[in-house]
Amino acid sequence: MHEMAAAALQGRVSLAQTDSGARDFEALVEDCGNLAFRVAYSVLRQREDAEDVAQEALVRCYERFGSLRERGRFRPWLIRACWRLALDHRRSRLRRLRRDLAAPLPPTPLDAEQIAVDSQFQKRLWEEIDALPEKLRLVIVLTGIEGHAGGEVAALLGLPEGTVKSRLFLARRRLAERLR
Repeated sequence: MHEMAAAALQGRVSLAQTDSGARDFEALVEDCGNLAFRVAYSVLRQREDAEDVAQEALVRCYERFGSLRERGRFRPWLIRACWRLALDHRRSRLRRLRRDLAAPLPPTPLDAEQIAVDSQFQKRLWEEIDALPEKLRLVIVLTGIEGHAGGEVAALLGLPEGTVKSRLFLARRRLAERLR
């Protein structure tokens, strides 16, 4: 890890820092440089990302090393910087993942055969829904087709929510059996 930090820091010497400041920083990094990686890895659980975050934390600490009043506080300062960067990295990765998953897929052009198959399936599905007993049919239509939540359906029908859930389960199971 120390070699990675040295490579990342190469060429980033602040004009405000003296040679002794750079030596002090290097000595402190030798003492707790691997700690930055361990902290980042504990948050991210991916080696490559943890290495990147640890390097970034070391670079940021190096750039601001002159503003650190107490050199003895370097270790907690580095840990805090690395922890925050790792959390930011994880949040960013999760936002990107959610955005990618939420992006709609481009529509695939349907051919006449696919349209006919879909139409036939919808017709058969409605026939099977109509064949269900009324208490099951009402629950499946309100939840599955109209999009109401189970609690809303329970309030609409004046039933306990558990009853609505069990009827929905039965209706789905019967439809699945009949549509096979």
